[in-house]
Amino acid sequence: MHRHEPFRIRRFSTIPVMDLQVTAFLEHLGGERGLSQHTVNAYRNDLAGLTAFIEDAFGTDPNTIDWDDIDEKAVVEYVQDLDTRGYSNATKSRKVASLRSFMRFLREEGITSDLPTRRLKSPRGGKPLPKSLTIDEVGNLLDHVADASTPTELRDRAVIELLYAGGLRISEVTDLDINNVNFDNSTIRVFGKGSKERIVPIYEPAMEAIAEYLIIGRPKLGKFQDEHAMFLNARGSRITRQGLWLQLKKIATAAGITRYITPHMLRHSFASHLLNGGASLRHVQELLGHENIATTQIYTHLTTEHVRREYDAAHPRA
Repeated sequence: MHRHEPFRIRRFSTIPVMDLQVTAFLEHLGGERGLSQHTVNAYRNDLAGLTAFIEDAFGTDPNTIDWDDIDEKAVVEYVQDLDTRGYSNATKSRKVASLRSFMRFLREEGITSDLPTRRLKSPRGGKPLPKSLTIDEVGNLLDHVADASTPTELRDRAVIELLYAGGLRISEVTDLDINNVNFDNSTIRVFGKGSKERIVPIYEPAMEAIAEYLIIGRPKLGKFQDEHAMFLNARGSRITRQGLWLQLKKIATAAGITRYITPHMLRHSFASHLLNGGASLRHVQELLGHENIATTQIYTHLTTEHVRREYDAAHPRA
């Protein structure tokens, strides 16, 4: 049953300021359902991971998420992301249960019109593979931006080249500063999760795209520019995750890629294509900035699948 009045948020000092609806849900758990602070904290951590995923994968500001836009496809991709991070089945089940409870709360409060977790099953058994683009699809994407000439086109070409060249997270691209790019040795300095620093080698065509953007494109983006930010929007401010994601969607559609695409898929593609090319798992782990090699091992299944397809296509008895 929907409430006739908007849910009134009572501020508790133990609950951090985050997405308005997540905060409302946490306070509902503690204030109306009487759950322990330990349990509320577990829900808070799970939903912080959910909002971080939405922010990173879909380019959404975590403070202004429109939860009515989160559909079944987004929910499934979130669960798949849990798999790629190497969580145990017990942890995944708990996080999915937190997601279900939260989405049910939003529906009951009249904040959302649908329940995207209705058909969601608890994680069991093997891990689904992360979605990645084929080498041909990446080639089509890069070919489409190869003739960039306007400031925004030059920026978009540099962004796409960089996403695939370095396997970067979308937040690592939007947060990149000019002084983190080293043209002398073709590397960039990235600050990943937990502000952990890593140095990522970048192939020459991507460095050339970055240089052309900096020399020709960036000076024409906005009158009052953020002097530190590498990638700017048309107003001269640092480009947002949402802005970058929307541009990638437009370019993918124009390049003839019909399936759903996110910036994170280029990171997955980077990893699987490197392993298919013979790179070691440890090397890919370092490039991706994974703390635990178990998180990287999911990509070995991608290469195994690739080998199987090649075997079935080529072996005379297959």
